[in-house]
Amino acid sequence: MPVITTPQEFDVEDLYVDLRQVLGRPLYLKCEGFNFAGSVKLRAAGEMVDAAERSGALRPGMTIVESSSGNLGVALSLVAVSRGLRFVCVTDSRCTAASRRLMSTLGAEVQVVTEAHPDRGLLGARLDRVADLCAAHPDYHWLNQYANPGNWTAHYRTTGPQIAKAFPDLDVLFVGAGTTGTLMGCARFFRENNPGVTIVAVDAAGSVTFGGPPGTRMIPGVGTSVRPAILDDSYVDDVVLVSEADTVRACRSLLRGGFLLGGSTGTVVSGAARWLDAHRPDGGLTAVAIAPDLGERYLETVYHDDWVREHLGAEALGPRPVPLGPTTISTWSL
Repeated sequence: MPVITTPQEFDVEDLYVDLRQVLGRPLYLKCEGFNFAGSVKLRAAGEMVDAAERSGALRPGMTIVESSSGNLGVALSLVAVSRGLRFVCVTDSRCTAASRRLMSTLGAEVQVVTEAHPDRGLLGARLDRVADLCAAHPDYHWLNQYANPGNWTAHYRTTGPQIAKAFPDLDVLFVGAGTTGTLMGCARFFRENNPGVTIVAVDAAGSVTFGGPPGTRMIPGVGTSVRPAILDDSYVDDVVLVSEADTVRACRSLLRGGFLLGGSTGTVVSGAARWLDAHRPDGGLTAVAIAPDLGERYLETVYHDDWVREHLGAEALGPRPVPLGPTTISTWSL
C-alpha cells in the first residue's frame, strides 16, 4: 500500500489505453492525468523548482512566477503550496475557468492577460507581463519553462524510460508540442537509447513552433506564438498540424468510447490517427501517443456545444469521425 507525504509523490506512470476500438487501428495512449495536478506537467514543475532551489536561485521567502496556459500553472500551484512558497501565474483569456479556479484555490495569484502582443500574440504579452513583474519585485523568480532545461530533463528521466520499458519494440511515438518539454525529453531519450523510434510532434494549426504562419487558437495547451528556446527540431522526425475543429472531433470520438480527455490529448490523438492512416494504414506499427491531461477542465469549452459553435463553427460538431482519411493530413518531414 503506497503512503505519501507530498502530492508530487503520487503519479500513475504505467497506464495505457488501447484505442483500437475507438480509432479502428492500434494506438496505445499513455495517460498522464492521474496525479494531483491532473496533467503531465507535474513532472516538469517539480524538476524546475527542485533545480532552482538546489542552485540557490529560489530561496525561502521568494515568489515563483511563470507564464502558463493552464496545466503547468496548476502543477506549479500544487508544488508551491506544498512547499510553503508563493506563486504568481500569468495566463491569458484562453485558460479555462476551471484551471484558473483551481490555481486560485491552491493559493496562487492568477493574472490574466487579455490583449495580445502585435507580433508575438498572447504568449508574447504574457512574457512581457512576467518581465515587468520580475523588474518590479526583486524577490520574484521566473522559472522560464520555455528555456529551462528542467522542463525536458524531467521527461528524459521519467516519461521516456517509462514508455521504453512498457514498449521495447516501439516504432513511433506521438507527442504534443506546447513548450516542447515533453517532446524534447522523450526525443532525446530515444535518440540516445533507441534511435530507431520515429518521433512525431503534433502541433496546433496556427502555431509558429515549427515555422508555420501564426493563427488564432482558442484551445490552450498545444501550440505557441513564440518558438520555445528549448526546442531542437533535429530530434523530431515528422510534424503534424491539427486544426482545432479536428481536436474537438477527436475529443468527442474518445468520449463516445467513455474516455473524457483534455484538448491537448484530442490534438495528439487526431494527429496520430491521421499520420498512421497515411503512413501505415495496415496498422503494422507499435505506436504510442502521450495524453497530457484529462477532460474535466474542458467541460465549458471543448465539450460545450455553444462554445464550440461560437469559436469554431457548427461544423466542428459534425459527425466526421476519427480516423480521418489520408487526404486531410498535413505533415512535413524535417
